[in-house]
Amino acid sequence: MRCWIEVSRGRLVANFEAIRQLVGPRVEVCPVVKADAYGHGAVEVSRVLAAAGTRWLAVSSLDEGLELREAGLSTRILVMADLPAAEAVRHNLTLAIHDLASLPDLARLSPTGTRTSYHLKTDSGMGRLGTRATPTEVARAVAAHASALELEGIMTHFASAANYDTGQTEAQLARFSAMLAALPARPRYVHTSATVPVAYARRSAWGDMIRPGHAIYGYVSPIARGQAPARELEVRPALAWKARLLTIKDIPAGEPIGYGAMYRAPAPMRIGIVAAGYADGIPHRLGNKGSVIAGGRIVPMVGAVSMDVSTIDLTTVPSAKPGDTVTLLGEVNGVSIDAQQIARLAGTISYSVLCGISARVAHVYVD
Repeated sequence: MRCWIEVSRGRLVANFEAIRQLVGPRVEVCPVVKADAYGHGAVEVSRVLAAAGTRWLAVSSLDEGLELREAGLSTRILVMADLPAAEAVRHNLTLAIHDLASLPDLARLSPTGTRTSYHLKTDSGMGRLGTRATPTEVARAVAAHASALELEGIMTHFASAANYDTGQTEAQLARFSAMLAALPARPRYVHTSATVPVAYARRSAWGDMIRPGHAIYGYVSPIARGQAPARELEVRPALAWKARLLTIKDIPAGEPIGYGAMYRAPAPMRIGIVAAGYADGIPHRLGNKGSVIAGGRIVPMVGAVSMDVSTIDLTTVPSAKPGDTVTLLGEVNGVSIDAQQIARLAGTISYSVLCGISARVAHVYVD
């Protein structure tokens, strides 16, 4: 293989267990495996988590849910950002309804004599998906379709959960609580929290279910700001990204390297050409900024990131040879580069780094 990721099943399970231990047995943990499990491979990650005991998984779209069903996953699956469809009901996918106008559509799809479960998403201040109807309007709509539909869960999503300098999260919780109080009965699942409110133990927001995404894969992001409590969750990245050295060459002082001559050798140097570029997911903005691990040490990227290859400075790694493995993201003998470090250099977020790893990069699963 020229370029691949290695996903640790053991790390995935350890992260899941750390979350489950923190929130306790009365809070359902619903790992988020949307976007191909944040680049880790949704089918295999879901199988690992199901074997570890999860009873719920969350995806974004109907297609993502159907992929898991076709792979044999029998857990409950919450589809968080799609429209009612017959396939969802047929394959026992639980829809998050984010517009009251969708309730009649879902009711028509419900088989005669049964009640189809759904979760209702409310917009408590995110300004994204979720109904902005009043509590009274919500209660009326839920009651109107109660013969065909069961309101199993009610949910919202925080916009600034990591920012303790603002009261936005408290305001969202208050609005959400008012919505909950207006319902004739409390749904089985009340859920508002993704990774950050779990990691920083905002227990009042946990409800009956949490939806950790980034933490499952070993990250807590963004880092809390302001008067934040101590973080109570420790997780470790489950993914390492590696590539081969295609060739190594000596370059004289002053020689340009890469497109646009973005870099010129300040002295005679030894460079390596790595079999990974922006088509594999390396952010283009890492040119002359990024680093990799080669020969057990951090070495810099030099010149522009190309579509299929990147160039690194191997002057300090005389033992390197073509075919050797370099680590783009991961840990080697205590030396590490993680997605948050890459994101800071590339001017993006760690989610984007992980989700941006291309489908052409091979996936390898290790214990």
